[in-house]
Amino acid sequence: MPDPQPSNTPDPQNSSAPAKSSGRAPVKKENPFLNLGFNLLVPILILNKGKEWFGGTLEPYFANVAVPILVIALAFPVTYFAYDYFTRGKYNLFSIVGLVSVLLTGGIGILAIPTGWFAVKEAAIPALLGLAVLISLKTPYPLVRTLLYNPEVMDVDKVQAALESKGKAREFDQLLEFCTWLLAASFLLSAALNFVLARWIVTSPSGTDAFNAEVSKMMAWSWPVIVLPSMAIMGFALWKLLRGIHRLTGLTLEEVLHGASEDK
Repeated sequence: MPDPQPSNTPDPQNSSAPAKSSGRAPVKKENPFLNLGFNLLVPILILNKGKEWFGGTLEPYFANVAVPILVIALAFPVTYFAYDYFTRGKYNLFSIVGLVSVLLTGGIGILAIPTGWFAVKEAAIPALLGLAVLISLKTPYPLVRTLLYNPEVMDVDKVQAALESKGKAREFDQLLEFCTWLLAASFLLSAALNFVLARWIVTSPSGTDAFNAEVSKMMAWSWPVIVLPSMAIMGFALWKLLRGIHRLTGLTLEEVLHGASEDK
């Protein structure tokens, strides 16, 4: 499974930049405990214990209770996505990708699609994200400016003015290109690890109790095996960007990041 909705990368939609810098009221902060519970812990519990908890109720209505149990488990991340959107009025790229992945997992289980396609799905989503990041370099809207160099997270106008005054704009573009390749590498690493982990763990026919148990195991293992290495690369990319901004402009972290001086 892809990582649930939270992400350590800056996000233009969900960041809580100060109102004075964006002209809007700060976005309500996301509840990390609700996020973790609805997107990871509760689905894992239901996939493992669902037959024991709901089997007696579901058996008179379904010949194969594994399918409705899978639907119940995956309904929690879908519900959280809707709840988070309507209560905070914001969404981000990663939450949308997580929702699409959940829906595809449900489709594989409900339609009894061959299990091998689960691994393909797990690898395809981050791989497509990585390719999109690289392709966006050739467009007027590179994704690195959305994921890292974000006007709601950084004082982009101040940075740009300093770059132009020092004649460092071209060097900064090269820095952004390097960070773009790092971002793409994090997604491609996630794709490779997703595929290997899914092929190793999820081997039972879809739409079965064993498939549900293996999907829950996949969700649990995805954090230490997939999410942490990918986030480490993203964190390194952000560090390189901030370090490069300081080197090229002389601006400190407190001058670049919105709210950094207040937090300090």
